[in-house]
Amino acid sequence: MSKSEIEQLRGLVIERVDMSREPDDSELHEIIDSVIEKNQDYRYMSIKKRQIIHKKIYSSIRGLGIIEELLEEPDITEIMINGPNNIFVEKKGRINKIDERFESENRLNDIIQQIVAKTNRRVNELNPIVDTRLEDGSRVNVILPPIALEGPIVTIRKFSKRGITIDDMISWGTISKEAADFLKMAVMAGYNIFVSGGTGSGKTTFLNVLSNFIPKDERIVTIEDSAELKLDSVDNIVRMETRQANSQGENVISIRDLIKASLRARPDRIIVGEVRGGETLDMLQAMNTGHDGSMSTGHGNSPSDMMTRLETMVLMGIDMPLAAIRAQIATAIDIHLGRMRDKTRKVLEINEVVGIRNGQIELNRLYVFKEEPESDKNKVVGQLERTENPLINRQKLERKGLA
Repeated sequence: MSKSEIEQLRGLVIERVDMSREPDDSELHEIIDSVIEKNQDYRYMSIKKRQIIHKKIYSSIRGLGIIEELLEEPDITEIMINGPNNIFVEKKGRINKIDERFESENRLNDIIQQIVAKTNRRVNELNPIVDTRLEDGSRVNVILPPIALEGPIVTIRKFSKRGITIDDMISWGTISKEAADFLKMAVMAGYNIFVSGGTGSGKTTFLNVLSNFIPKDERIVTIEDSAELKLDSVDNIVRMETRQANSQGENVISIRDLIKASLRARPDRIIVGEVRGGETLDMLQAMNTGHDGSMSTGHGNSPSDMMTRLETMVLMGIDMPLAAIRAQIATAIDIHLGRMRDKTRKVLEINEVVGIRNGQIELNRLYVFKEEPESDKNKVVGQLERTENPLINRQKLERKGLA
């Protein structure tokens, strides 16, 4: 059955729906079944084909249409919509355009409003940019005209329905077994951990994996722009999410506000999904005032670049001497992720932030990814190797009996 025929069936269903009230799901399913049965091709349809058509009609009315179908494909990791006629997907690290399109820009706008409404967010011409999430935790970014010149832009980063584990990452070659064991001990011992990397390098996913090593008897507070973290290993967890300003530009609640509020919620650890600005100072102060084992992520091209960016982000929120900022930063483990030329994601470096030397933050490189000679442009071969540098700050390991 062609797309136009399915659209005709969808129109017949809408004609039969009582628009004076919102029909419940069971009623809508009955109407769809009735319309399909009256179709002249019904007698030649298999049960499976009938179910597919039913699902397409239902999702186009009540669900997310094309987006819903793409979300169900397990190989797709990212969905990129550039207006109603241009849809791209990422599969196994590679981006391709698909043949599907939305029937109109109005339909795409309806779906966008449906998505943002579920998280009590708003997006319109006055506030044309929003970050939100789907019910399964997938990250959504929306940019509307007039900012977007060729129609609404929607970018969806899909989250795996099955939680990724450290064993998965070891089997994929993302991290070595030895480095994974070291990070497990570092999390258990309460080292502050910062995950850095470029866009799409897997920072949030890695943060989720590390959270599985947090002892079960601790109280955790997570703070995010849009709630994505899934900490299944901890029972005592408080999840917080920022709030946009209302239509009058009031009542905004920022990450900074949430970090300050979290300090009164008696957390053992604070996990900030990502720092981008002045909230960096609040995060660093939380890490250094009795909340050992706190974690966060940030965009950086290298570990040293990330340290410089942290300094810059602190200065966005407050004017203070660089020496004082560096002293706040200089107590953590930095894990740097990267996306290789063959589209795989790997841990490229693990560094210990050991202090200040000659006025600069000093990094102690513990693990580094080394390529093998057989690597080529299509496949990266190599592994994360331990350097000869010993871990300098061992006190936390010793206190936990993990040294």
